[in-house]
Amino acid sequence: MDAREFAEIRKKLNKTQKDLAVLLGVSVKAVHSYEQGWRSIPDHVKRQIYFLISNREQKTRDCWTVLGCPDERKEKCPAFEFKAGALCWFINGTLCQGKVHKSFDEKMQVCKCCDMLQASE
Repeated sequence: MDAREFAEIRKKLNKTQKDLAVLLGVSVKAVHSYEQGWRSIPDHVKRQIYFLISNREQKTRDCWTVLGCPDERKEKCPAFEFKAGALCWFINGTLCQGKVHKSFDEKMQVCKCCDMLQASE
């Protein structure tokens, strides 16, 4: 997530910088710095932003159903294990595209193109 995307999501949420700072548990100055690109956005803030935008629409289908995951993949995936198919993007170690991604940023590059997160934006 870069500064531009952060600002776009804030606007989609219809929140001021102050409102978003309260939701994220950070200062208004931090939100301003993220949007200006002066400060890198920590992973825990990115997760919270994606959580807020994804919950604008309630999902009723699980990711393994939407994506047609084979049984052997489902059995090894934490999203299936913890019955978190609508929040699969939130959980590290999922087997999106058949493999575990090394970092949150790498995982989110896959998730941002996935139907499970796209439907909410």
